[in-house]
Amino acid sequence: MQWYQYLAYFFGGAFLANCLPHLGNGISGRSFHSPFASPPGKGISSPTVNVLWGFFNLAVAYLLICRVGCFDLRNTLQVLALGAGFLLLSLMCARVFGRRHEGQ
Repeated sequence: MQWYQYLAYFFGGAFLANCLPHLGNGISGRSFHSPFASPPGKGISSPTVNVLWGFFNLAVAYLLICRVGCFDLRNTLQVLALGAGFLLLSLMCARVFGRRHEGQ
């Protein structure tokens, strides 16, 4: 397996993690931070924008995980690469959004 496939799975995991808060908030009808808000990444976007952004992230995750190489859930190294990307982005988001929501 090529090194770039592991890199694709790592970033696929990150995009997969990023789709969850946007889809969850958007589907629930709640506004949430997005890169399209004003100021970007700090302001709040509508639920519709978040659903669209969440689906975009899901599509990119699909392309990186399912269309690069031959991802196999039984391959430990591939799952670790995907899980590392998912975990790293999840921790980063928890830290950033945790600071923004502390006083609420």
